[in-house]
Amino acid sequence: MSMDYLRIALDLAKQGQGRVAPNPSVGAVLVRDGAVVGQGYHTWAGVKHAEVLAIEDAGDQARGATLYINLEPCCHMGRTGPCVEALIAAGVKKVVAIQEDPNPQVAGQGFARLRAAGVEVEIEPSLAEEATDLNLAFFHYMKTGRPLVTLKSALTLDGKIAAPEDNSGWITSERARAHVQQIRHLHDAILTGIDTVLSDDCLLTDRSGLERSRPLLRIVVDSQLRIPLTSKMVQSCQHDLLVVSSSVASPARRHELEKHGVEVLAADGPGGRTDLKKIVQVLGTRKYLSLMIEAGSKVNWSALEYGVADRIFFYYAPKILGGLQSLPVAGGIGKRRRADAIRFTGTKLHVIPPDEFAVEAWLKKS
Repeated sequence: MSMDYLRIALDLAKQGQGRVAPNPSVGAVLVRDGAVVGQGYHTWAGVKHAEVLAIEDAGDQARGATLYINLEPCCHMGRTGPCVEALIAAGVKKVVAIQEDPNPQVAGQGFARLRAAGVEVEIEPSLAEEATDLNLAFFHYMKTGRPLVTLKSALTLDGKIAAPEDNSGWITSERARAHVQQIRHLHDAILTGIDTVLSDDCLLTDRSGLERSRPLLRIVVDSQLRIPLTSKMVQSCQHDLLVVSSSVASPARRHELEKHGVEVLAADGPGGRTDLKKIVQVLGTRKYLSLMIEAGSKVNWSALEYGVADRIFFYYAPKILGGLQSLPVAGGIGKRRRADAIRFTGTKLHVIPPDEFAVEAWLKKS
């Protein structure tokens, strides 16, 4: 039966996706005498953690109950008090969790505090893989201190993202693009290059229609600050647009963008280009847990060449453009030898009926 209750907790936690950053998605279920007496899941706007909401839902029936949860209860003071103290005060007799919290402020200390107070603790790792996937960005951030970076692209079967002349229309279907919006919703920030903005006049917004804990931060790599003040991104800016330039960009141009609510950040990199690694570092200090890159060949290659990307999410359409002038998914200088090819691992295939698919894979890093 414990697996059934942990499944309920995981399903509850999923309801918080996109609504909890920079916190993890957590669901909690309280069971007493074989019946569910309380449940809850965390959202940033709701402030209270899943455990506290489950206790409030259960009322007096929380005493003597067993808590089923996907992640170790916290034991430190944040926006709310420690959840372990709330569980102890409520008289919960046992906690069954799938995983230990990787946050150094918790990392087993929550379990230790519960045991010291006489609460039985059981770890049930059978659903650990699914629980990790649910909080992938959170786990990555706690391990590395930087956001999980996903390089996304839509391409033909021969790896092309743009034709040399008319690029109107879409490479992938509406169904595939809806899938992209679901993935975009799970990210805290999204990045593109100035060439993409100039050619497409894109918005780069979260169009899933789902609630977010904070606005999707839109980032444009633009070393010379060429982004037009009349572009959709600038015109729609509500303090959710970051333009990253070089230190030699025009101060007057920077001032004009800032008057529109745009934040301008200088991040000098090699060859007069902006440094993607510095952007990722800045996002980490601001507690952005995940970044999606949706850009052109040049930025894509930089993300791969310098190991900025952690994984790829490539959407393939049943089409072939061919030719030597159509843009490949990654441009730049490329690798001169097959032996030097950038390699990936952990490949997964996501089928998008009737005849499209997406490839997810992790960049092998030294």
